[in-house]
Amino acid sequence: IGHASGTSMSNHTKERVTMAKVTLENFYSNLIAQHEEREMRQQKLEKVMDEEGLPDEEKRMRRSQHARKETEFLRLKRTRLGLDDFESLKVIGRGAFGEVRLVQKKDTGHVYAMKILRKADMLEKEQVGHIRAERDILVQADSLWVVKMFYSFQDKMNLYLLMEFLPGGDMMTLLMKKDTLTEEETQFYVAETVLAIDSIHQLGFIHRDIKPDNLLLDSKGHVKLSDFGLCTGLKKAHRTEFYRNLNHSLSNDFTSQNMNSKRKAETWKRNRRQLAFSTVGTPDYIAPEVFMQTGYNKLCDWWSLGVIMYEMLIGYPPFCSETPQETYKKVMNWKETLVFPPEVPISDRAKELILRFCCEWEHRVGASGVEEIKRNPFFEGVDYEHIRFSEMLSFCCVYIISGSKIHKNQLWNPR
Repeated sequence: IGHASGTSMSNHTKERVTMAKVTLENFYSNLIAQHEEREMRQQKLEKVMDEEGLPDEEKRMRRSQHARKETEFLRLKRTRLGLDDFESLKVIGRGAFGEVRLVQKKDTGHVYAMKILRKADMLEKEQVGHIRAERDILVQADSLWVVKMFYSFQDKMNLYLLMEFLPGGDMMTLLMKKDTLTEEETQFYVAETVLAIDSIHQLGFIHRDIKPDNLLLDSKGHVKLSDFGLCTGLKKAHRTEFYRNLNHSLSNDFTSQNMNSKRKAETWKRNRRQLAFSTVGTPDYIAPEVFMQTGYNKLCDWWSLGVIMYEMLIGYPPFCSETPQETYKKVMNWKETLVFPPEVPISDRAKELILRFCCEWEHRVGASGVEEIKRNPFFEGVDYEHIRFSEMLSFCCVYIISGSKIHKNQLWNPR
């Protein structure tokens, strides 16, 4: 807008006009994108319901539930929060792209787990999409089996996700504390994880990174799923091209059982935390078809659960090796490498279920639905309807909050 005298705009004014134009264009393109994303989520819900052949009443209930989640999602997006609104209490976890802090909201006193993701470390552009995917899933998912997210915001340096704080720690820590779990404990944790995985499959999501690090425990030892940033892949461990030039043939090192199970477990536990912090990650829990060009489906999550079940009972996962490349080779040659050490006795039922999880996806348990898994003989006696109210005991690492002081206790907790 020039002066009446006809003089041209100053550079400063031009910059202001350009900025205003860009801001408006971004605002409206974001609105359109949000609307399109909402429409896509609605279509996905309708597709899933049609595939399941749900009756009209059940469909109405699902639509109503979905609408409430969308409203909650919009509320989260409008919430204007920043670091100043929270007091940092303690670092409770570190990972490849940042850390998790225990924080307290200053105005309410509520305690949350704040996931801080450094933008500079998330080098590839696509990774922002993965964080968006995580946020979308956390907002939509059933809070009973999925870690709830309350707020998200960002600054120049970091992305921040404010999550439900689960004082029981994670399954990785529990497995590192104990040599192995009993079959009764394993039955409980695997049964709960079956229900948790099924709850996200019902939303139309594939987790694709089910591993002990992502199975969190609440104050009573019950399982909740976390870390949905990898639903479409993130670390190199998930990428076929990372391994493309590797030879699939096994060296003698893989075929000879020159290490007994005790030494194998000790070596695994010594390297475990380093693997959790690595940006490469480990392919230990990833289904072989995920690496293939032919594609994969939600059944890949059941393979991962089979690997975790093996680790719970044996003390280390079946394909563990010195390097991710060697692990990858073992996963791809699973027919030769998936063996049970004779010196660690486990029941035939447990072996049978692990082998039903870890097999070709076409023959995998769960291919005909989750009920097939729940009916497996290993789960005999499990009351799925009331499992979250069961009274089984387990060793669990719990953070106790007293004022602003946080200390870690090891307690026997009733579930």
